[in-house]
Amino acid sequence: MGTVQRILAHKKNAIPLTTHAEELVFDAIGRMSTHGIGSLVVVEGTTVIGIIAERDYLRKVALMGRSSRTTTVAEVMSAPVLTVTPNDTIDHCMSVMTENRCRHLPVLGTQGTLVGLVSIGDCVKTLVREQADEIGHLNDYITGAPNLNR
Repeated sequence: MGTVQRILAHKKNAIPLTTHAEELVFDAIGRMSTHGIGSLVVVEGTTVIGIIAERDYLRKVALMGRSSRTTTVAEVMSAPVLTVTPNDTIDHCMSVMTENRCRHLPVLGTQGTLVGLVSIGDCVKTLVREQADEIGHLNDYITGAPNLNR
């Protein structure tokens, strides 16, 4: 079973985009749209204090009749935020996300600093890649002919 570190190693931009609690939701959602991402980690200095996701906007702004142009990230972010470490397993991440009905987990390093972000999609892609590798190795073992294309 792979670890969060393996996921981060395969991501193009391992360090996630961040925002601050005082930013307007309109600006935060605009940045998510521009970058094609589903969440921003909310930080105060170097401390992770929350996360704002598209789901937060939908449930806590749009459906509540609030304006994203006057509502701050602090008013709708999910906090306290669930986090993982680079050494946690992908299975652990998937369990945390499933049990807590969330799609993104900030990754904190040994000093508690933000070192990445994993999504449920990242976990699934990595598991599929690992399974394909294992199938290839088993096939090589059974046939006795290593696949040199891997």
